[in-house]
Amino acid sequence: MLHAVLLCGGSGTRLWPLSREQRPKQFLALNGETSLLQQTLQRAYAVDETSAVIAVANSEHRFMVAEQLRQAGAESPTVLLEPAGRNTAPAVAAAARQALEADPEALLLVMPSDHAMADDGAFREAVEAGLPAAREGRLVTFGVRPTAPETGYGYIRYGEAVGEARRVDAFVEKPDAATAQRYLDEGTYLWNSGIFLFSARAYLDELAWYRPAIAEAVEAACTKARRDLDFMRLDAEAFAASPGESIDYAVMENTDRAVVVALDARWSDLGSWAQLHDHADPDDDGNVLVGDVMAEATTGSYVRSDGRLIATVGLADQVVVETADAVLVADRHRVQDVKRIVSRLQEAGRSEASLHQRVYRPWGSYQGIAQAPRFQVKRIVVNPGQRLSVQMHHHRAEHWVVVAGTARVYRADDSFLLSENESTYIPLGTRHCLENPGVIPLELIEVQSGAYLGEDDIVRFDDVYGRAPGNGATNDADNGGGPPSHEPASG
Repeated sequence: MLHAVLLCGGSGTRLWPLSREQRPKQFLALNGETSLLQQTLQRAYAVDETSAVIAVANSEHRFMVAEQLRQAGAESPTVLLEPAGRNTAPAVAAAARQALEADPEALLLVMPSDHAMADDGAFREAVEAGLPAAREGRLVTFGVRPTAPETGYGYIRYGEAVGEARRVDAFVEKPDAATAQRYLDEGTYLWNSGIFLFSARAYLDELAWYRPAIAEAVEAACTKARRDLDFMRLDAEAFAASPGESIDYAVMENTDRAVVVALDARWSDLGSWAQLHDHADPDDDGNVLVGDVMAEATTGSYVRSDGRLIATVGLADQVVVETADAVLVADRHRVQDVKRIVSRLQEAGRSEASLHQRVYRPWGSYQGIAQAPRFQVKRIVVNPGQRLSVQMHHHRAEHWVVVAGTARVYRADDSFLLSENESTYIPLGTRHCLENPGVIPLELIEVQSGAYLGEDDIVRFDDVYGRAPGNGATNDADNGGGPPSHEPASG
């Protein structure tokens, strides 16, 4: 049976300000109506609609991963939670062990969840071409036929034919421009896509031979793993003991079982705004315009608005990206340096490095609208069937106004429903809870008022998402959220 392994880690800092630590690029709809993670899942289903799904994610993104997989139609996916980042070799080893528990003949189709392809049919054909080699115990990787002397990708040099695949002669690091041109001219090099196909047993055997420390640590982490709601948490101490290494370095560069299948599917890892521009279909002026944009005498540019109107005049080869709290303007040929801006934001302790104004939670999302001494206003969205924790505040009161959907409010010993244009008041010191019993999202405006609005003034008594009872600061860390000052009182 084919098991689709979706690697959901990574921060995507080069696509700031859209991609941020708490919502990186794999969870964003960058090139269509669905996120890159959801597109990756659908690509796996295009290969085999009966594929089992194993997502490997960090704990902070767990509810986002689960919700996006649910929306994309995944039935009973396994979500493995890494307690620490250790690169792809340990992550795939954990997925392999998980797959073998249910299927001793498991084949793994390993895919980063932040890549894009324009031709899922061509991807399916490439996977089908690699299946015979994978079933024979070979480790298959997929190499993209280069269309330009790209210096931002690693390369694979291939040799003699092995069925419909080719023997891997060497993995090559990112080259300089002259070397990349030589690779293109020679015609025996492919871009390294980071996509793999092999049996779970073959991969674990090779890993145990070449990197026994990784294999042993992951085995211990899986043996001691525990179920947490719909997630499987790998043991933190055991997994942290694993060396961090990629599949390429740990296994593929060492094994004599490696083969490569050529892939022609307009693939991109969307590693920069320039690559996002190149992967899209530009207009007659070479521009890619997304959102509310008016471009005049503008050429070769990528301009994206998340909300406000962007108007450009006389630009050439520029990137302009607008979000609610940040605007990026960059030369299209220097967008790799965006990561320097992110580093400076992190050093300054600024929230723009990690959080958007709209922050996602397991129950939905919230967005700051206004803030001043003694009051702040938030827009809160609660997904159908979800509810916030049972909580109380010592120093502030809350006013809730429903603008869409239906709310069930628990206030002290009382329980009642609120519909659109109805409101209620939660006095300070009152235990309360908010729930969406309907089938459409609940949207409300929350006005907090009081002498102190800090988020350590939240006492959580009960929570359906497994966040331990306690004060807001403690639970914010458990929830994988941002700074306590950004957490709504109704979290």
